[in-house]
Amino acid sequence: MIPAKEAVSMDYTQRLRDLRADHDMSQAAIAAAIGIDQKQYSRYETGINELPLRYLVKLCQVYQVSADYLLGLPRGLSWPR
Repeated sequence: MIPAKEAVSMDYTQRLRDLRADHDMSQAAIAAAIGIDQKQYSRYETGINELPLRYLVKLCQVYQVSADYLLGLPRGLSWPR
C-alpha cells in the first residue's frame, strides 16, 4: 500500500529542514547550492511544492545522503543504518 501523499510529504520536508539545520546552513545557502532562489527552496521545504527529482539528486549530493534516506524509505527501518 502506498502511503498518503501528505505522509510522504511530511517525512521528506522534515528531513530537509533537519538536514539543513544539522549542516548549519540557511535556506538561501542551500538554494544557491542547488541553483534556485530561496523562495522556491522554501516552498519545497514547507511542502507547498513537491520537490522535483533533479533537486532531490542535488540535495543528496550536497548533504551526502541517499535519496532513500531523504525520502524516509524503506519505512520501518531506523536511520541512519
